[in-house]
Amino acid sequence: MSVTVIKSGMLTTLQDRGRYGFQHYGVPVSGAMDLFSHRIANILTANDADEATLEITLRGPRLRFEDDSLIAMCGADLSPVIDGMPVPEGKAVRVRAGAVLDFGAPTSGCRAYLAIHGGFDVPMVLGSRSTYETAHLGGFEGRALRPADVLPVGGAKSSPYPGLAQQIASSKLNFSAPKWAVNQHIEKLGRSPQIVRILAGRHWDAFPAAARDALLATEFRLAVDSNRMGCRLEGSAAVTGGPAEILSEAVTFGTIQIPPSGKPIVLMADRQTVGGYPKIAEVATVDLHLLAQLRPGERLRFELVSLAQAQALWLKREQEMITIREAVGKHLNE
Repeated sequence: MSVTVIKSGMLTTLQDRGRYGFQHYGVPVSGAMDLFSHRIANILTANDADEATLEITLRGPRLRFEDDSLIAMCGADLSPVIDGMPVPEGKAVRVRAGAVLDFGAPTSGCRAYLAIHGGFDVPMVLGSRSTYETAHLGGFEGRALRPADVLPVGGAKSSPYPGLAQQIASSKLNFSAPKWAVNQHIEKLGRSPQIVRILAGRHWDAFPAAARDALLATEFRLAVDSNRMGCRLEGSAAVTGGPAEILSEAVTFGTIQIPPSGKPIVLMADRQTVGGYPKIAEVATVDLHLLAQLRPGERLRFELVSLAQAQALWLKREQEMITIREAVGKHLNE
């Protein structure tokens, strides 16, 4: 089984939950920018949680499925179509061999995630299939997709949704989908400004009150030079007055660093392993996917929460994921 890349899109890479256990060697974690959507896409396609998905940024690829396949798309709405017919998101979709998936204009969000039943059969590198382009590590040949690439698909472990196979066999369309869908965006994309919850960071108290107030009161914009390594923010007020630099120390997904310019940088999936800028705050894990779905120029504001609140939000999200998994599981044999 395989998928052929006809057109590569703006930036399409294979990502899973990340490459852990090697940061002390200077190897970034990488992985999906929006783990929430990535996980749901795998649930919908009856995959293991660690299977890689295609992370599709803003302008999507054109893909041809060489075999009958079960797919799901979650995250940003990039106007997916098969044979000119809109393809639903947040659903399991059975596609016929030879079907061509294409994408149009992005209507909300920045990154979509495409999972396929059986997973993409690329080699594990340091325990992960995630692509880290800078070092040409993992994914498909360590890089973003290009035209004429052929992505191998793993063997199906089961035959989920037999009803969809029957539907497509009796239909003229090249795909079929159930009536039900997963409400994938518990916090809807497209809010302006997007509210992102943060916790006080290691150096919060090293900044004057005016700087902390500026971080919370300023409406920031996502800068055009943001990428998978970090979200660079621009606003009317600079966050200044803290320590100019520190001895390099560990950073994580969501660390908010303040460089000498006073313009915050939020570290993301391809972040470095250590950093020497002071860490004023950390994005609550539950809201990292909201940052990942912002497009350049879109606005956000930060809201301070306590560690206990952040933990409660994370536990609520994980319970929602369990509920989604159980609800989808009830439909797998239909």
